Amino acid sequence: MSTDDDNPSKPGEEEDFAALLAETLKPTLFKVGQTVQGAIVLIGRDVVFVDIGGKGEATMDLTELQDETGQLTVEVGTTIEAVVVSTSGGVTLSHKLARSAASRRQLEDAYRAQLPVEGRVEKANKGGYEIRVGGQRAFCPISQIDTGFTSDPEVHVGKVYTFQIIEYKEDGKDLVISRRALIEEEERKKEGEVRSTIVPGADLPGRIASVQPYGAFVDLGGGIQGLLHVSEMGWSRVSDPTAVVQAGDSVTVRVLGVDDDKGKISLGMKQLQSDPWDAVGRSYASGQRLPGTVTRILEFGAFIELQPGIEALAHLSTFPPSGKRDGWKDAVTVGATVAVEILAVDFEKRRIGVAVIEKDSAPALSIEAGARLTGIVERHERYGVFVFLGPGSTGLLPNEETDTAYGTDLKQLFPLGSEIEVVVLEVDPENHRIRLSRKAIREAAEKDDARAYSKQQDKGQESSFGSMADKLREALHPTDK
Repeated sequence: MSTDDDNPSKPGEEEDFAALLAETLKPTLFKVGQTVQGAIVLIGRDVVFVDIGGKGEATMDLTELQDETGQLTVEVGTTIEAVVVSTSGGVTLSHKLARSAASRRQLEDAYRAQLPVEGRVEKANKGGYEIRVGGQRAFCPISQIDTGFTSDPEVHVGKVYTFQIIEYKEDGKDLVISRRALIEEEERKKEGEVRSTIVPGADLPGRIASVQPYGAFVDLGGGIQGLLHVSEMGWSRVSDPTAVVQAGDSVTVRVLGVDDDKGKISLGMKQLQSDPWDAVGRSYASGQRLPGTVTRILEFGAFIELQPGIEALAHLSTFPPSGKRDGWKDAVTVGATVAVEILAVDFEKRRIGVAVIEKDSAPALSIEAGARLTGIVERHERYGVFVFLGPGSTGLLPNEETDTAYGTDLKQLFPLGSEIEVVVLEVDPENHRIRLSRKAIREAAEKDDARAYSKQQDKGQESSFGSMADKLREALHPTDK
């Protein structure tokens, strides 16, 4: 027969046994709101027992697992996901609170435990939305339906969202719920993960949060938004951002830049489309004539779209002077189709200069030194007169080349819009300068007159010498007649 002395207890073993006993008696720690998984071990008349890994089973109302006809949707051994709604007197679970509350008691449990419930947006009304949560009606203020401003309340009608109950009154008859609170909480969890993906050149999915006249703000997730500027929405000029995107639209954008100091993220959409300049840009050449559509009229000229994504500028200098300020604008109207002639193409800077022309007009003039042309007075400056010679060609007639006396009123002598004949003295294509002269016309005329007079004098002398020779011949040979 053994004695205590025969089997002495070791100090380490006694401590391990005490710890094990304490752990056995200690209740399993579950938190209200915690999502758990477990297997159904028993289905009773009103209650279902679920093994969630504790020292006992959690319970759930049988109705939680019945469909609309009252039929059970599970059996013993089925693994389900549920939410802990109470730990008082045992762990109580709810299966439907994760999707939609079905009773006032469950709604109250969800309110107290701050659990999400599912609801359908029935209609928009003054200040918010009427939401159907299970068999109950709830109200969601418009500011709580989303994280951004909702310009069109109807975009949410008919949608099924997850909400949080923020007010529970009159035994569940008066419910106020919020979707924004859940979105912001989820965004906080995702912020770090999302921010690591936002780098220049990355293509990311997003949702249009709001649309402004200058572009749209895109929700990239995690509470992070970037600006999609109107100029980056497409290769064609976009005047109204709402014609391209609407609040709530799902889009794919490219990150163009990230300014951490200012907290700004620049996004683009046109970069995900083919660049029209790469496809057909080099098919344009000087002298080419083609139709275009006037898209904008600014102080310095009119922009004309030759095809989607490719615009040309008809500078105000390419329009004939009208004699009145901004008179060139009368020749173009936004949206009108006009004929243009390409004057210059800069492929590196992606610029095309054109002149608006009449369909059957002569080609734009090629100005060369020595040419004698008729132009139209465009404007006056203290140092001379600018003369329009043709589309894209305006020359300067300096005061000293006007062939007038000092102090002459050039504005009166050469009125705006009047025709004037000039000679091209110098052409500087690189600096787009043309120097003209009227004095050269007079000097050329004087030279012509001098040459003509000289020729006439030479003929006169030849005539005189001829007469004297005849008389001498007659005197020497009188009988020759």
